[in-house]
Amino acid sequence: MASGTTAPPPPANLRRIVAASLIGTTIEWYDFFLYGSAAALVFNKLFFPDSDPVVGTLLSFLTYAVGFAARPLGALVFGHYGDRLGRKKLLVLSLLLMGGATFAIGLLPTHATIGSAAPVLLTVLRLVQGFALGGEWGGAVLLVSEHGDARRRGFWASWPQTGAPAGQLLATGVLSLLTALLSDSAFGSWGWRIPFLLSGVLVIVGLWIRLSVDESPVFKQALAQAEARKVTQTADAEKLPLVSVLRHHWRDVLVAMGARMAENISYYVITAFILVYATTSAGVSKQTALNAVLIASAVHFAVIPAWGALSDRIGRRPVYLLGAAGVGLWMFPFFSLIDTGGFGNLILAVTVGLVLHGAMYAPQAAFFSEMFATRMRYSGASIGAQFASVAAGAPAPLIATALLADYDSSTPIALYVIAAAVLTLIAVGAAKETRHRDLADIDSPTDAEPTAARAADARIV
Repeated sequence: MASGTTAPPPPANLRRIVAASLIGTTIEWYDFFLYGSAAALVFNKLFFPDSDPVVGTLLSFLTYAVGFAARPLGALVFGHYGDRLGRKKLLVLSLLLMGGATFAIGLLPTHATIGSAAPVLLTVLRLVQGFALGGEWGGAVLLVSEHGDARRRGFWASWPQTGAPAGQLLATGVLSLLTALLSDSAFGSWGWRIPFLLSGVLVIVGLWIRLSVDESPVFKQALAQAEARKVTQTADAEKLPLVSVLRHHWRDVLVAMGARMAENISYYVITAFILVYATTSAGVSKQTALNAVLIASAVHFAVIPAWGALSDRIGRRPVYLLGAAGVGLWMFPFFSLIDTGGFGNLILAVTVGLVLHGAMYAPQAAFFSEMFATRMRYSGASIGAQFASVAAGAPAPLIATALLADYDSSTPIALYVIAAAVLTLIAVGAAKETRHRDLADIDSPTDAEPTAARAADARIV
């Protein structure tokens, strides 16, 4: 059955599913980005006080990167059980793990209190955050993709993606408010704990909403078909999802990893590293840099669904390629605008960068979901996305900070992002268009889309 013939679900039900995924991903990303902002602003002093400022910042970002290292493991574990037990149960667990770890960071003693045990405990909690987020993304986008109207899958599936800028907006907004209301000494002493402790309240709200939604109908259909064939959900698939995914979808995994390079690296350079670069090299205040990211994140949130809707009209690949090319071309103007030190130029630099990033991030949810078969979709989408994050987003602030320290120039950093954009252009350019694929296919996505659809894609792409 072609995806275009799939009957859309009731609008009220779909909106509830989208809201549950969006609120959950917002909380998860709030927790994750809150750590990144705190790493740039205060963790170097609170947990690595014996280091010089540059080394302290690098060590702070190293604990930040550790969270990315745990994401592939989260993708494997959550993907495996998500493909066996369902999307909903694993999403509830990921929210509990992420929220609990973030709340615990807010209670964590600093180096001044317990010495070297403080950064060790901080690193452990960061690992838990990364593990939870590694399982969160795949389940959230699949829950919407597998519920949604196939004709508008790109649009609906892009809403969980807005959880990233919404989480960034919330995290940056809370930090910006606190730095405006508190003195530097008060914020460094106790004020930084407040946004971490707020995570406990957010998790309660997120759980209440997530527990109210139904399991994916596509997943339930796959289970029913498996039972009708007298096999279990995993009987004719390898016990290890990684083996199954790499056997049947290794090309798709490589495409997903390549697609993530420019998207992931550019995002963390634009939103996390900028807090270091703007305050140290451009002489911008901490408050000004946070406000610029805050404003740009609001625009980012607004444009993602628009890019997702465009991918329903012209395809996932053209929109993704536009974003990758745009981010690469924007890097030199990006740093030039920041170097002026003007608040308006800072806003322009970050906003344009995030708008172009959104052209990659918006269609990514539907694009990756459509690459994989139902019975290995959670595993495949999560593995492709999260394994790439280890090589892309994890070291991005570290590499950018080290390049700045070694060369005292933004040029190597811009070239670093441009190289990532080239990799993404190659990967997505080599991929097949997926927007006409049927997510109800239990075994493998068909490469034989309807003739008319393929002709349309050929004309567009």
